[in-house]
Amino acid sequence: MLLTTTNDFSGKTIKEYRGVIFGEVINGIDYGKDIMASFRNFSGGRVHEYEDELIKSRADAINEMISRAEQIGANAIVGVKIDYEPMGAGGMIMVVASGTAVIVEQNN
Repeated sequence: MLLTTTNDFSGKTIKEYRGVIFGEVINGIDYGKDIMASFRNFSGGRVHEYEDELIKSRADAINEMISRAEQIGANAIVGVKIDYEPMGAGGMIMVVASGTAVIVEQNN
Protein backbone atom coordinates (compact mmCIF):
# COMPACT_ATOMS: atom_id res chain seq x y z
CA MET A 1 0.00 0.00 0.00
CA LEU A 2 1.40 3.38 -1.01
CA LEU A 3 0.91 6.22 1.48
CA THR A 4 1.59 9.92 1.17
CA THR A 5 0.70 13.09 3.02
CA THR A 6 0.46 14.91 -0.33
CA ASN A 7 -2.46 14.82 -2.75
CA ASP A 8 -0.69 12.80 -5.45
CA PHE A 9 2.28 10.56 -6.20
CA SER A 10 5.23 11.47 -8.38
CA GLY A 11 5.32 9.14 -11.38
CA LYS A 12 1.84 7.71 -10.75
CA THR A 13 -1.61 8.66 -11.97
CA ILE A 14 -4.69 8.45 -9.74
CA LYS A 15 -7.26 6.49 -11.73
CA GLU A 16 -10.06 6.41 -9.18
CA TYR A 17 -10.99 7.90 -5.81
CA ARG A 18 -12.58 5.38 -3.45
CA GLY A 19 -13.39 7.74 -0.57
CA VAL A 20 -12.21 9.06 2.76
CA ILE A 21 -11.08 6.37 5.16
CA PHE A 22 -10.06 6.23 8.80
CA GLY A 23 -8.20 4.03 11.21
CA GLU A 24 -9.00 4.65 14.86
CA VAL A 25 -7.25 3.28 17.93
CA ILE A 26 -7.85 4.00 21.60
CA ASN A 27 -5.13 2.60 23.84
CA GLY A 28 -4.70 2.84 27.57
CA ILE A 29 -1.42 3.09 29.43
CA ASP A 30 -1.12 0.33 32.01
CA TYR A 31 -0.63 1.34 35.62
CA GLY A 32 2.98 0.14 35.76
CA LYS A 33 3.98 2.34 32.83
CA ASP A 34 1.93 5.21 34.25
CA ILE A 35 3.78 5.01 37.59
CA MET A 36 7.17 4.91 35.85
CA ALA A 37 6.15 7.88 33.70
CA SER A 38 5.14 9.80 36.83
CA PHE A 39 8.60 9.31 38.31
CA ARG A 40 10.20 10.46 35.05
CA ASN A 41 7.91 13.50 34.99
CA PHE A 42 9.05 14.40 38.50
CA SER A 43 12.75 14.10 37.69
CA GLY A 44 12.57 15.39 34.11
CA GLY A 45 13.59 13.83 30.82
CA ARG A 46 11.89 11.91 28.07
CA VAL A 47 9.00 9.67 29.05
CA HIS A 48 9.80 6.53 27.06
CA GLU A 49 6.85 4.64 28.52
CA TYR A 50 4.42 7.04 26.83
CA GLU A 51 6.53 7.44 23.70
CA ASP A 52 6.55 3.69 23.10
CA GLU A 53 2.77 3.52 23.52
CA LEU A 54 2.30 6.47 21.17
CA ILE A 55 4.49 4.84 18.50
CA LYS A 56 2.53 1.58 18.81
CA SER A 57 -0.83 3.39 18.71
CA ARG A 58 0.14 5.36 15.61
CA ALA A 59 1.27 2.19 13.80
CA ASP A 60 -1.97 0.43 14.78
CA ALA A 61 -4.10 3.32 13.46
CA ILE A 62 -2.19 3.40 10.15
CA ASN A 63 -2.51 -0.37 9.78
CA GLU A 64 -6.25 -0.16 10.47
CA MET A 65 -6.60 2.56 7.81
CA ILE A 66 -4.63 0.45 5.30
CA SER A 67 -6.83 -2.57 6.03
CA ARG A 68 -9.97 -0.53 5.36
CA ALA A 69 -8.49 0.84 2.12
CA GLU A 70 -7.71 -2.70 0.95
CA GLN A 71 -11.27 -3.78 1.74
CA ILE A 72 -12.60 -1.24 -0.77
CA GLY A 73 -10.06 -2.15 -3.44
CA ALA A 74 -7.65 0.77 -3.08
CA ASN A 75 -3.91 0.37 -3.64
CA ALA A 76 -2.84 3.75 -2.24
CA ILE A 77 -3.85 6.45 0.23
CA VAL A 78 -3.27 10.16 -0.37
CA GLY A 79 -3.57 13.08 2.04
CA VAL A 80 -2.65 10.97 5.07
CA LYS A 81 -3.07 12.78 8.37
CA ILE A 82 -2.55 11.56 11.94
CA ASP A 83 -4.40 13.11 14.89
CA TYR A 84 -3.81 12.45 18.59
CA GLU A 85 -6.18 13.12 21.47
CA PRO A 86 -6.01 12.26 25.17
CA MET A 87 -9.13 10.48 26.39
CA GLY A 88 -10.45 10.64 29.92
CA ALA A 89 -8.35 11.00 33.05
CA GLY A 90 -7.01 7.45 32.99
CA GLY A 91 -4.07 7.82 30.63
CA MET A 92 -5.83 6.75 27.44
CA ILE A 93 -4.94 8.11 24.03
CA MET A 94 -6.90 8.12 20.80
CA VAL A 95 -5.00 8.10 17.51
CA VAL A 96 -6.84 8.60 14.23
CA ALA A 97 -5.25 8.09 10.83
CA SER A 98 -7.19 9.46 7.88
CA GLY A 99 -6.74 9.86 4.16
CA THR A 100 -8.34 9.32 0.78
CA ALA A 101 -8.27 5.79 -0.62
CA VAL A 102 -7.36 5.74 -4.30
CA ILE A 103 -6.36 3.44 -7.10
CA VAL A 104 -3.13 4.53 -8.75
CA GLU A 105 -1.67 3.46 -12.03
CA GLN A 106 2.10 3.29 -12.24
CA ASN A 107 3.68 5.41 -14.95
CA ASN A 108 7.07 4.34 -16.19
